[in-house]
Amino acid sequence: MANDVQYQMVTFHLGEELYGVNIMDVKEIVRLQNVRVIPNAPYYVEGIINLRGEIIPIIDLHKRFKIQASNKSEDIEMEGGFIILNIDGSKIGIIIDKVERVVTVKGEDVKDPPQMLSGIGTEYIEGVVREETGYLIMLNTRKLFNAKELQKIIDIQ
Repeated sequence: MANDVQYQMVTFHLGEELYGVNIMDVKEIVRLQNVRVIPNAPYYVEGIINLRGEIIPIIDLHKRFKIQASNKSEDIEMEGGFIILNIDGSKIGIIIDKVERVVTVKGEDVKDPPQMLSGIGTEYIEGVVREETGYLIMLNTRKLFNAKELQKIIDIQ
């Protein structure tokens, strides 16, 4: 990571961990709503939502990363939702347990990820930032899905 660079990250919880995505990749954050299941979709695709007339595939990163969902089900109803990402012109929603806040991260504070982090392959991770209460795991939205997977997800629409 370049030392003089700053990143604006939208942070959120998945299970017990804190994750972040580059704010430039975030179109919007929306409350939980009914997801329509799509037959024969990849295992990590929860389904689709209709957001103001636009059909958006919803990805369950818990399934993708093999992470336990948070146990606080009543809190999730209140604080959970979807982050709508714009990945190379395609909108994809990811389910989150709880949105946190937008933070600025200095490039010099970003460290390479350990080889294995909570079951997530390091290929999805841009870097890790030490926080007072733990770590912020910076996800690389461009690497969450390979080109073939991304095409499959986009075709769902």
